[in-house]
Amino acid sequence: MTITRRRKVIIIGAGIGGLTAAATLRRMGLSVEIHERATELRPVGTGLSIMCNALTALRAVGVDLHAALHERSQSFDAIHVMRSDGRPIRTLRTGEIADRLESANFAVHRADLQQVLLDALGDDCPVELGAKATGFTVDEDGVTVEFADGRSTRGDVLIGADGFHSAIRRQLVGPERPDEHGYLCWLATVPFEHPKMPKGYVGHYWAPGKRFGLIDIGHGRAYWWGTRNVPTAVARSWDGPKEEILRTYAGWAEEVGAAIRETAREDIVTVPAKDRPFLERWGYGPVTLLGDAAHPMLTSLGQGAAMAMEDAAVLAESLAGAQDLPRALRDYENRRRARTRQMVQSSRSLSRIEQWEKPLSVRARELYFRYAPESVFAKQNDAVLHYRPVAAS
Repeated sequence: MTITRRRKVIIIGAGIGGLTAAATLRRMGLSVEIHERATELRPVGTGLSIMCNALTALRAVGVDLHAALHERSQSFDAIHVMRSDGRPIRTLRTGEIADRLESANFAVHRADLQQVLLDALGDDCPVELGAKATGFTVDEDGVTVEFADGRSTRGDVLIGADGFHSAIRRQLVGPERPDEHGYLCWLATVPFEHPKMPKGYVGHYWAPGKRFGLIDIGHGRAYWWGTRNVPTAVARSWDGPKEEILRTYAGWAEEVGAAIRETAREDIVTVPAKDRPFLERWGYGPVTLLGDAAHPMLTSLGQGAAMAMEDAAVLAESLAGAQDLPRALRDYENRRRARTRQMVQSSRSLSRIEQWEKPLSVRARELYFRYAPESVFAKQNDAVLHYRPVAAS
Protein backbone atom coordinates (compact mmCIF):
# COMPACT_ATOMS: atom_id res chain seq x y z
CA MET A 1 0.00 0.00 0.00
CA THR A 2 1.33 3.44 -0.98
CA ILE A 3 1.04 6.17 1.64
CA THR A 4 0.94 9.68 0.20
CA ARG A 5 2.55 12.24 2.47
CA ARG A 6 0.61 15.46 2.99
CA ARG A 7 2.48 18.46 1.66
CA LYS A 8 3.66 20.79 4.42
CA VAL A 9 3.40 24.56 4.10
CA ILE A 10 5.41 26.81 6.41
CA ILE A 11 3.84 30.24 6.95
CA ILE A 12 5.94 33.01 8.46
CA GLY A 13 3.67 35.53 10.19
CA ALA A 14 0.43 35.13 12.14
CA GLY A 15 -1.14 38.39 11.00
CA ILE A 16 -4.28 38.69 8.91
CA GLY A 17 -2.65 37.30 5.76
CA GLY A 18 -0.87 34.43 7.48
CA LEU A 19 -3.89 33.24 9.44
CA THR A 20 -6.17 33.49 6.41
CA ALA A 21 -3.71 31.56 4.27
CA ALA A 22 -3.49 28.85 6.92
CA ALA A 23 -7.27 28.51 7.02
CA THR A 24 -7.62 28.26 3.22
CA LEU A 25 -4.69 25.90 2.75
CA ARG A 26 -5.92 23.54 5.45
CA ARG A 27 -9.29 23.53 3.74
CA MET A 28 -7.49 22.23 0.65
CA GLY A 29 -5.97 19.35 2.60
CA LEU A 30 -2.45 20.73 3.10
CA SER A 31 -0.51 20.49 6.34
CA VAL A 32 0.22 23.97 7.72
CA GLU A 33 2.69 25.28 10.31
CA ILE A 34 2.68 28.97 11.37
CA HIS A 35 5.66 30.77 12.89
CA GLU A 36 5.22 34.18 14.49
CA ARG A 37 7.93 36.44 15.91
CA ALA A 38 5.67 37.84 18.68
CA THR A 39 5.78 35.93 21.95
CA GLU A 40 1.99 35.95 22.30
CA LEU A 41 -1.04 36.62 20.10
CA ARG A 42 -2.31 39.61 22.03
CA PRO A 43 -5.45 41.59 21.15
CA VAL A 44 -3.58 44.58 19.76
CA GLY A 45 -4.04 46.99 16.88
CA THR A 46 -6.75 49.36 15.82
CA GLY A 47 -9.50 49.09 13.21
CA LEU A 48 -9.66 48.07 9.58
CA SER A 49 -12.14 47.29 6.86
CA ILE A 50 -12.90 43.90 5.39
CA MET A 51 -14.66 44.51 2.11
CA CYS A 52 -16.97 42.23 0.18
CA ASN A 53 -14.36 41.37 -2.46
CA ALA A 54 -12.25 39.57 0.16
CA LEU A 55 -15.19 37.68 1.60
CA THR A 56 -16.48 36.49 -1.77
CA ALA A 57 -12.97 35.27 -2.67
CA LEU A 58 -12.74 33.30 0.58
CA ARG A 59 -16.23 31.87 0.24
CA ALA A 60 -15.23 30.46 -3.15
CA VAL A 61 -12.62 28.26 -1.42
CA GLY A 62 -14.91 27.18 1.42
CA VAL A 63 -14.04 29.72 4.11
CA ASP A 64 -17.12 31.80 4.97
CA LEU A 65 -16.51 34.49 7.59
CA HIS A 66 -19.80 36.40 7.23
CA ALA A 67 -21.58 35.02 10.29
CA ALA A 68 -18.58 35.47 12.58
CA LEU A 69 -17.99 39.04 11.39
CA HIS A 70 -21.65 39.94 11.82
CA GLU A 71 -21.27 38.86 15.45
CA ARG A 72 -17.97 40.59 16.21
CA SER A 73 -17.93 43.72 14.01
CA GLN A 74 -20.22 46.17 12.21
CA SER A 75 -21.36 46.03 8.61
CA PHE A 76 -21.72 49.23 6.59
CA ASP A 77 -23.17 50.15 3.23
CA ALA A 78 -21.94 53.69 2.58
CA ILE A 79 -19.01 56.05 3.07
CA HIS A 80 -19.97 59.65 3.79
CA VAL A 81 -17.41 62.16 2.48
CA MET A 82 -17.65 65.57 4.10
CA ARG A 83 -15.97 68.87 4.63
CA SER A 84 -14.18 69.26 7.93
CA ASP A 85 -17.23 70.92 9.49
CA GLY A 86 -19.47 68.00 8.58
CA ARG A 87 -21.17 69.50 5.52
CA PRO A 88 -21.69 66.68 2.99
CA ILE A 89 -19.74 66.35 -0.25
CA ARG A 90 -20.72 62.87 -1.45
CA THR A 91 -22.05 59.55 -0.22
CA LEU A 92 -20.30 56.57 -1.80
CA ARG A 93 -22.64 53.57 -1.93
CA THR A 94 -20.64 50.43 -1.20
CA GLY A 95 -23.54 48.28 -0.07
CA GLU A 96 -25.14 47.93 -3.49
CA ILE A 97 -22.26 45.84 -4.85
CA ALA A 98 -22.08 43.81 -1.63
CA ASP A 99 -25.81 43.05 -1.84
CA ARG A 100 -25.46 41.98 -5.46
CA LEU A 101 -22.71 39.57 -4.41
CA GLU A 102 -24.73 38.37 -1.40
CA SER A 103 -21.92 39.61 0.82
CA ALA A 104 -21.21 42.60 3.08
CA ASN A 105 -18.57 45.18 4.02
CA PHE A 106 -17.37 45.22 7.62
CA ALA A 107 -15.50 47.58 9.91
CA VAL A 108 -13.74 45.53 12.58
CA HIS A 109 -11.17 45.76 15.33
CA ARG A 110 -8.01 43.91 14.31
CA ALA A 111 -8.14 41.80 17.48
CA ASP A 112 -11.69 40.66 16.68
CA LEU A 113 -10.68 39.74 13.13
CA GLN A 114 -7.70 37.83 14.51
CA GLN A 115 -10.05 35.79 16.70
CA VAL A 116 -12.43 35.15 13.79
CA LEU A 117 -9.52 33.76 11.78
CA LEU A 118 -8.18 31.67 14.68
CA ASP A 119 -11.64 30.16 15.08
CA ALA A 120 -11.75 29.38 11.35
CA LEU A 121 -8.30 27.82 11.60
CA GLY A 122 -9.19 25.41 14.40
CA ASP A 123 -7.29 24.31 17.48
CA ASP A 124 -5.04 21.73 15.86
CA CYS A 125 -2.91 23.99 13.65
CA PRO A 126 0.56 24.60 15.12
CA VAL A 127 1.34 28.27 15.81
CA GLU A 128 4.90 28.66 17.05
CA LEU A 129 5.38 31.96 18.91
CA GLY A 130 8.63 33.77 19.60
CA ALA A 131 9.92 32.46 16.26
CA LYS A 132 11.78 35.25 14.48
CA ALA A 133 12.70 34.03 10.99
CA THR A 134 16.18 35.04 9.89
CA GLY A 135 16.51 33.24 6.56
CA PHE A 136 15.77 30.19 4.47
CA THR A 137 17.58 27.64 2.35
CA VAL A 138 16.11 25.95 -0.72
CA ASP A 139 17.16 22.53 -2.02
CA GLU A 140 15.70 20.01 -4.43
CA ASP A 141 13.49 18.47 -1.72
CA GLY A 142 11.99 21.60 -0.20
CA VAL A 143 12.91 24.54 2.02
CA THR A 144 14.40 24.99 5.48
CA VAL A 145 13.70 28.11 7.58
CA GLU A 146 16.11 29.29 10.28
CA PHE A 147 15.09 31.28 13.37
CA ALA A 148 16.97 33.69 15.60
CA ASP A 149 16.93 31.34 18.59
CA GLY A 150 18.66 28.54 16.65
CA ARG A 151 15.57 26.57 15.76
CA SER A 152 14.77 25.52 12.23
CA THR A 153 11.89 23.88 10.42
CA ARG A 154 11.52 22.15 7.10
CA GLY A 155 8.65 21.99 4.64
CA ASP A 156 7.61 21.72 1.02
CA VAL A 157 6.50 25.37 0.62
CA LEU A 158 7.41 28.61 2.38
CA ILE A 159 4.96 31.55 2.48
CA GLY A 160 6.33 34.87 3.66
CA ALA A 161 3.33 36.58 5.27
CA ASP A 162 5.47 38.54 7.70
CA GLY A 163 4.32 42.04 6.83
CA PHE A 164 5.94 45.29 5.77
CA HIS A 165 9.34 44.40 7.27
CA SER A 166 9.31 40.83 5.94
CA ALA A 167 12.48 38.83 6.54
CA ILE A 168 11.51 36.51 3.70
CA ARG A 169 11.15 39.39 1.25
CA ARG A 170 14.48 40.81 2.41
CA GLN A 171 16.28 37.61 1.48
CA LEU A 172 14.49 37.47 -1.86
CA VAL A 173 15.19 41.05 -3.00
CA GLY A 174 17.79 42.49 -0.65
CA PRO A 175 17.65 45.69 1.42
CA GLU A 176 14.98 48.23 0.38
CA ARG A 177 14.03 51.73 1.32
CA PRO A 178 10.30 52.38 1.73
CA ASP A 179 8.56 55.06 -0.30
CA GLU A 180 7.44 57.82 2.07
CA HIS A 181 4.52 60.08 1.17
CA GLY A 182 4.87 63.16 3.34
CA TYR A 183 2.14 62.71 5.91
CA LEU A 184 1.57 60.92 9.18
CA CYS A 185 -1.41 58.90 10.37
CA TRP A 186 -2.94 58.74 13.84
CA LEU A 187 -4.98 55.60 14.57
CA ALA A 188 -7.11 54.62 17.57
CA THR A 189 -10.11 52.65 18.75
CA VAL A 190 -12.20 53.80 21.69
CA PRO A 191 -15.55 53.13 23.38
CA PHE A 192 -17.53 55.95 21.79
CA GLU A 193 -21.07 56.85 20.82
CA HIS A 194 -22.35 60.11 19.39
CA PRO A 195 -25.64 61.37 17.92
CA LYS A 196 -23.85 62.08 14.63
CA MET A 197 -22.53 58.51 14.47
CA PRO A 198 -25.46 56.13 13.82
CA LYS A 199 -25.09 52.38 13.54
CA GLY A 200 -22.86 51.44 10.60
CA TYR A 201 -21.48 54.96 10.26
CA VAL A 202 -18.38 55.57 8.15
CA GLY A 203 -17.48 59.25 7.87
CA HIS A 204 -14.50 60.78 6.06
CA TYR A 205 -13.84 64.46 6.78
CA TRP A 206 -11.58 66.41 4.41
CA ALA A 207 -9.65 69.66 4.65
CA PRO A 208 -6.50 70.95 2.94
CA GLY A 209 -3.60 68.64 3.78
CA LYS A 210 -5.43 66.63 6.43
CA ARG A 211 -8.28 64.18 6.86
CA PHE A 212 -10.18 62.40 9.60
CA GLY A 213 -12.13 59.15 9.59
CA LEU A 214 -14.74 58.08 12.15
CA ILE A 215 -16.09 54.54 11.87
CA ASP A 216 -18.51 52.42 13.90
CA ILE A 217 -16.91 49.01 14.53
CA GLY A 218 -19.76 47.67 16.64
CA HIS A 219 -20.44 47.02 20.32
CA GLY A 220 -20.26 50.70 21.25
CA ARG A 221 -16.79 51.22 19.81
CA ALA A 222 -15.38 53.58 17.22
CA TYR A 223 -12.26 53.43 15.11
CA TRP A 224 -10.83 56.80 14.15
CA TRP A 225 -7.87 57.86 12.10
CA GLY A 226 -6.40 61.21 11.17
CA THR A 227 -3.78 62.37 8.68
CA ARG A 228 -1.69 65.52 8.38
CA ASN A 229 0.89 66.59 5.83
CA VAL A 230 4.34 66.89 7.45
CA PRO A 231 7.95 66.47 6.31
CA THR A 232 8.92 62.82 6.02
CA ALA A 233 11.40 63.09 8.90
CA VAL A 234 8.62 64.36 11.16
CA ALA A 235 6.26 61.59 10.03
CA ARG A 236 8.86 58.95 10.94
CA SER A 237 9.36 60.12 14.49
CA TRP A 238 6.35 62.20 15.65
CA ASP A 239 5.59 61.60 19.33
CA GLY A 240 3.71 64.71 20.38
CA PRO A 241 0.93 65.19 22.95
CA LYS A 242 -2.77 64.63 22.35
CA GLU A 243 -3.25 68.38 22.56
CA GLU A 244 -1.41 68.75 19.26
CA ILE A 245 -3.82 66.32 17.62
CA LEU A 246 -6.76 68.27 19.05
CA ARG A 247 -5.30 71.51 17.69
CA THR A 248 -4.92 69.88 14.27
CA TYR A 249 -8.69 69.33 14.15
CA ALA A 250 -9.84 72.43 16.02
CA GLY A 251 -13.04 73.80 14.50
CA TRP A 252 -13.93 70.52 12.78
CA ALA A 253 -17.25 68.72 13.24
CA GLU A 254 -18.09 68.29 16.91
CA GLU A 255 -17.94 64.48 16.76
CA VAL A 256 -14.32 64.63 15.54
CA GLY A 257 -13.04 66.49 18.57
CA ALA A 258 -15.21 64.38 20.87
CA ALA A 259 -13.69 61.13 19.62
CA ILE A 260 -10.16 62.43 20.13
CA ARG A 261 -10.93 63.75 23.61
CA GLU A 262 -12.37 60.36 24.64
CA THR A 263 -9.15 58.57 23.62
CA ALA A 264 -6.22 58.17 25.99
CA ARG A 265 -2.92 59.33 24.49
CA GLU A 266 -1.33 55.92 25.03
CA ASP A 267 -4.06 54.36 22.87
CA ILE A 268 -3.22 56.51 19.84
CA VAL A 269 -0.85 54.88 17.36
CA THR A 270 1.22 57.10 15.06
CA VAL A 271 2.64 55.78 11.79
CA PRO A 272 4.18 57.44 8.73
CA ALA A 273 2.43 57.04 5.38
CA LYS A 274 4.64 54.65 3.45
CA ASP A 275 4.60 51.76 1.02
CA ARG A 276 7.14 50.11 -1.28
CA PRO A 277 7.75 50.02 -5.02
CA PHE A 278 5.64 47.26 -6.53
CA LEU A 279 7.51 43.98 -6.60
CA GLU A 280 7.04 42.12 -9.89
CA ARG A 281 8.65 38.86 -8.72
CA TRP A 282 7.45 37.45 -5.38
CA GLY A 283 9.58 34.34 -5.08
CA TYR A 284 11.36 31.42 -6.63
CA GLY A 285 11.23 27.65 -6.25
CA PRO A 286 9.07 26.68 -3.26
CA VAL A 287 9.02 30.23 -1.80
CA THR A 288 6.55 33.09 -2.29
CA LEU A 289 5.10 36.12 -0.53
CA LEU A 290 1.60 37.16 0.51
CA GLY A 291 -0.15 40.31 1.73
CA ASP A 292 1.95 43.25 2.91
CA ALA A 293 5.13 41.25 2.45
CA ALA A 294 4.38 41.12 -1.29
CA HIS A 295 2.51 44.37 -1.99
CA PRO A 296 2.24 46.85 0.89
CA MET A 297 -0.11 49.70 0.03
CA LEU A 298 -1.36 52.98 1.43
CA THR A 299 -4.65 52.92 3.30
CA SER A 300 -6.74 55.17 1.06
CA LEU A 301 -8.75 52.35 -0.55
CA GLY A 302 -9.03 50.38 2.70
CA GLN A 303 -7.93 47.26 0.82
CA GLY A 304 -4.73 46.12 2.53
CA ALA A 305 -6.31 43.32 4.56
CA ALA A 306 -8.70 42.44 1.74
CA MET A 307 -5.84 41.96 -0.73
CA ALA A 308 -4.09 39.60 1.69
CA MET A 309 -7.31 37.60 1.97
CA GLU A 310 -7.73 37.47 -1.80
CA ASP A 311 -4.10 36.30 -2.00
CA ALA A 312 -4.87 33.49 0.44
CA ALA A 313 -7.86 32.32 -1.61
CA VAL A 314 -5.92 32.25 -4.88
CA LEU A 315 -2.91 30.60 -3.24
CA ALA A 316 -5.15 27.82 -1.94
CA GLU A 317 -6.70 27.30 -5.37
CA SER A 318 -3.28 27.15 -7.00
CA LEU A 319 -1.80 24.68 -4.51
CA ALA A 320 -4.83 22.40 -4.25
CA GLY A 321 -3.81 19.05 -5.67
CA ALA A 322 -0.67 20.49 -7.29
CA GLN A 323 2.16 18.07 -8.05
CA ASP A 324 4.63 20.73 -9.20
CA LEU A 325 4.64 23.09 -6.22
CA PRO A 326 6.99 25.78 -7.63
CA ARG A 327 4.87 25.95 -10.76
CA ALA A 328 1.74 26.29 -8.62
CA LEU A 329 3.31 29.19 -6.73
CA ARG A 330 4.23 30.98 -9.96
CA ASP A 331 0.64 30.43 -11.10
CA TYR A 332 -0.57 32.10 -7.88
CA GLU A 333 1.76 35.05 -8.42
CA ASN A 334 0.73 35.46 -12.05
CA ARG A 335 -2.95 35.44 -11.13
CA ARG A 336 -2.47 38.09 -8.43
CA ARG A 337 0.05 40.44 -10.03
CA ALA A 338 -2.23 42.70 -12.12
CA ARG A 339 -4.90 43.04 -9.42
CA THR A 340 -2.50 43.91 -6.61
CA ARG A 341 -0.41 46.23 -8.78
CA GLN A 342 -3.56 48.17 -9.65
CA MET A 343 -4.54 48.42 -5.99
CA VAL A 344 -1.11 49.72 -4.98
CA GLN A 345 -1.16 52.32 -7.75
CA SER A 346 -4.76 53.35 -7.13
CA SER A 347 -4.13 53.72 -3.41
CA ARG A 348 -1.21 56.03 -4.17
CA SER A 349 -3.22 58.11 -6.63
CA LEU A 350 -6.16 58.53 -4.27
CA SER A 351 -3.82 59.30 -1.37
CA ARG A 352 -2.25 62.19 -3.32
CA ILE A 353 -5.68 63.63 -4.10
CA GLU A 354 -6.90 63.23 -0.53
CA GLN A 355 -3.85 65.04 0.87
CA TRP A 356 -3.94 68.00 -1.54
CA GLU A 357 -3.62 71.30 0.27
CA LYS A 358 -3.35 74.00 -2.40
CA PRO A 359 -6.66 75.92 -2.59
CA LEU A 360 -7.29 75.37 -6.30
CA SER A 361 -6.55 71.65 -6.03
CA VAL A 362 -8.80 71.30 -2.98
CA ARG A 363 -11.61 73.10 -4.77
CA ALA A 364 -11.20 70.88 -7.85
CA ARG A 365 -11.31 67.80 -5.65
CA GLU A 366 -14.55 68.87 -4.01
CA LEU A 367 -16.20 69.77 -7.30
CA TYR A 368 -15.29 66.40 -8.75
CA PHE A 369 -16.58 64.39 -5.81
CA ARG A 370 -19.72 66.50 -5.55
CA TYR A 371 -20.76 66.62 -9.21
CA ALA A 372 -19.25 63.66 -11.09
CA PRO A 373 -21.99 61.31 -12.32
CA GLU A 374 -22.98 58.48 -10.03
CA SER A 375 -22.02 56.04 -12.79
CA VAL A 376 -18.37 57.12 -12.47
CA PHE A 377 -18.21 56.14 -8.81
CA ALA A 378 -20.24 52.99 -9.40
CA LYS A 379 -17.70 51.85 -11.98
CA GLN A 380 -14.76 52.65 -9.68
CA ASN A 381 -16.37 50.83 -6.74
CA ASP A 382 -17.14 47.82 -8.90
CA ALA A 383 -13.51 47.57 -10.01
CA VAL A 384 -12.38 47.44 -6.38
CA LEU A 385 -15.18 45.54 -4.64
CA HIS A 386 -16.15 42.94 -7.23
CA TYR A 387 -13.69 40.06 -6.95
CA ARG A 388 -13.27 38.37 -10.33
CA PRO A 389 -11.26 35.14 -10.35
CA VAL A 390 -8.35 34.99 -12.79
CA ALA A 391 -7.94 31.66 -14.57
CA ALA A 392 -4.82 29.62 -14.03
CA SER A 393 -2.15 30.14 -16.68
